Amino acid sequence: MRMRERKPVEWLLREGKPGEEYTVAGWVDAVRRHGGVVFVVVRDRTGRMQLVVKKNVSKEAWKKARKLSLESVIAARGVLTESKAALGGRELQVRELEVLSEAAPLPIDIKNPEKTTLAKRLDYRWLDLRNPRNKLIFLIESEMARAAREWFRRHGFVEIFTSKLVGSATEGGAEVFPVLYFDKQAFLAQSPQLYKQMGVIAGFEKVFEIAPAFRAEPHHTTRHLTEYTSVDFEMGFIDSYMDVLETALQVIIEMVKAALEKYRDEIKEYFPDAILEVPRYKIISMEEARDILAAHGKELPPDADLDSEAERLLGKIMSEQGYHIVAVTRYPWACRPFYTMPCTCGEGGSFPECCENLRPDTPTCSFDILFRGLEVATGGQRQHNPECLVKQLKNKGLHPESFKWYIEMFRHGAPPHGGAGIGLERVTMQLLGLKNIREARLTPRDPERLTP
Repeated sequence: MRMRERKPVEWLLREGKPGEEYTVAGWVDAVRRHGGVVFVVVRDRTGRMQLVVKKNVSKEAWKKARKLSLESVIAARGVLTESKAALGGRELQVRELEVLSEAAPLPIDIKNPEKTTLAKRLDYRWLDLRNPRNKLIFLIESEMARAAREWFRRHGFVEIFTSKLVGSATEGGAEVFPVLYFDKQAFLAQSPQLYKQMGVIAGFEKVFEIAPAFRAEPHHTTRHLTEYTSVDFEMGFIDSYMDVLETALQVIIEMVKAALEKYRDEIKEYFPDAILEVPRYKIISMEEARDILAAHGKELPPDADLDSEAERLLGKIMSEQGYHIVAVTRYPWACRPFYTMPCTCGEGGSFPECCENLRPDTPTCSFDILFRGLEVATGGQRQHNPECLVKQLKNKGLHPESFKWYIEMFRHGAPPHGGAGIGLERVTMQLLGLKNIREARLTPRDPERLTP
């Protein structure tokens, strides 16, 4: 049996010619034994198909079929026939059967994953993903990443590939993973932020990257991962951070639209809490967000970030108005990274006096995008004046000498610019209505999990 001759199940069900011989290969999805006949359902990535193995056609193949265990990998050659009782109306009358890999007894229930805890499912992720619902999550993620990449390319962005080993914490703070780099300490990058900006300053003007990012956040929640996929972009010669916000919103809408166009029927079948239409969005300021939340009993200080409760409440309020996506602008300086442009600079202030004595509640030219009550993107305009950067680093309690190379590049001509990072897993989670973000990561990492 020549494996290179095998045909995908979907092709056989649609394009195969009855009466012709074909080879299929895949995993054993089901086995039914009826005397001199064994019915085997084989599954490959395109679908499922019934094989009929008869003792009077091939005793050797029949003997093998009777002993098949679920999830064993097989190849079969036979004649394609029409059958109203078969999956897709066609089946293969088997003449040859080969067991390529025999499967041991299964430790989890693939067909009914709800009967197994998520932790155990993740222990056996290679089996868990054979369930069509769970596999669909990653087909959707793949489609959304493709859509984002193509949108950026159509709009003149250059794809870059940045280092994930860095000499200093990208955003300051303690949320970094230290690693031993020969005789010195390095860190896993929290984001490609500093290198995206370098791409703009180097003259590419508009850049993007879809790559892993790392956060040493000791959270045990259903929405946090220590490693995730970030859809990042940076763009130069902007008029304001609103240019960046509109870009981020367009990318997210494009991602969701692509997923729904290709998989709407499957999403409807497997994910009852998913949204099935392209979401509408609304842009509000942090000041407006505080007023809305206060009217619903949630008070926030002027220098505070939106906590998870505030995000959920705001998402619920806006969803009731028909907006599944809400973009909140002008976050206070206290909850933004050192490289963020304060509104005192971005709205007519003078350099470098604009960043003197920044207060915790000073508004910044920044935003978060909430999708159904969860932050899925963050971004804004960057500070491009080197003297201001030094002051802002000190204001955050950071040491400018640790960012020497970064500050230096702004001394050789840096245009007004900004960018954002979009969490691919979070967009997937909110689109499908998943209860735990670990479902949206092929091999999730959290404070306890490092395998598989």
